[in-house]
Amino acid sequence: MSKTIDEAPGAVRSARRAGRRRMSSRSKKEAFYFWLFISPWLIGFVGFLLGPMIASVYISFTEWDSFTPPEWVGLDNYVKALTGDPVFWKALGNTFYYALISVPLGLVIGVWLANLLNKRVRGRKLFRTFIYLPTLVPLVATAMVFKMVLAPSGPLNELLGWFGIEGPNWLLDPTWVKPALIVLSAWGAGGATVLLLSAMNGIPRELYEAAEIDGASAWRQFWSVTFPQITPVIFFNLIMGLIGSFQIFSQVYILTAGGPDNASQMMVPLLFREAFSFYHFGYASAVAWLLFIVIMAFTLIAFRTSRSWVFYEQEVR
Repeated sequence: MSKTIDEAPGAVRSARRAGRRRMSSRSKKEAFYFWLFISPWLIGFVGFLLGPMIASVYISFTEWDSFTPPEWVGLDNYVKALTGDPVFWKALGNTFYYALISVPLGLVIGVWLANLLNKRVRGRKLFRTFIYLPTLVPLVATAMVFKMVLAPSGPLNELLGWFGIEGPNWLLDPTWVKPALIVLSAWGAGGATVLLLSAMNGIPRELYEAAEIDGASAWRQFWSVTFPQITPVIFFNLIMGLIGSFQIFSQVYILTAGGPDNASQMMVPLLFREAFSFYHFGYASAVAWLLFIVIMAFTLIAFRTSRSWVFYEQEVR
């Protein structure tokens, strides 16, 4: 009997070691299947994203026309962009102008439309569909339509003429070309509207009932109940809008090609022109990385400032 008791701890240890071996074998098998299933994404990520990014960093320090071997020039491309190329600063200023107006405008329109579509009115499902439809139209097709709408004798100027207003030459006037692009950006506010509407639908009805009991008006209910609850979605749209606006390309390329006199030139069309029109791939890569730094800086600023206005519902402990 005492011998059996003495042998018990050893048997337990042996059972534990056998269990660990089985778990180790199972973990290895799970790890194998994990890497097997993510391998298509991993190969695509390395081959089409990470690899080109690393190559772009190297190319930005060279002078390369894609026909001859790259020639190392160090920081010359970055120095040229920052000190010797007025078009770079023009494009950067235009991009700032576009981003700092189009993004807030899109958010305001999205919140306004979502608030309207959140009301219990007849046919609101149909209205929601109409609001979202423009985001389904390819951007190239939308730009081509707007090119006709914004023509000197287009529908927009004809409409202004009915009120005795002489419409400008939207796409050929340096004063009006950037506002025209901003108007085009507002056309796609339906995507943000859908997300904001979903956030509004998730707000507990009890909060509105409590506000009504306290005598809050509809405007006060929006600012005290609705707006704080949807700030995370507003913040998400802000980040995505900033990144998208700094990377604007198709609208500029199709409507203006950066003209007139670089009045609508943006960063991505600029680096595209340098790379594929002038074959300055090294300089274009440097411009791309400078744009990356600008986007990261604005994103970090947005995240740091979000602490003061984005409301996250805390878990009750």
